[in-house]
Amino acid sequence: MTRRPFTPKVVTANALLEGDAVWLTEDDRWTRDIADAELIEDEAVAEDRLLFAISQPDVVVGAYLADAKPTDTGPAPIHFREAFRTRGPSNYAHGKQAGE
Repeated sequence: MTRRPFTPKVVTANALLEGDAVWLTEDDRWTRDIADAELIEDEAVAEDRLLFAISQPDVVVGAYLADAKPTDTGPAPIHFREAFRTRGPSNYAHGKQAGE
């Protein structure tokens, strides 16, 4: 069986307290903007970064590697699920969304 070639990834998770989708930056911060995320093009580095994310259960939950592509403004999602997560929660008019 042949292995599929590694494709670029970002580390994503949900912020523990707010539940927002977040992405890991190159300088070990969590951002709510995927364009600021670290785009990882090496499989071993991706695994190390994921382990780093998983080691922060007091900050984030559900960390995983998501396929992404480079753009002029930073990483962008490839799959629908990730594109959907960049837009925030899908429910309306409560909490911090009530003012929008």
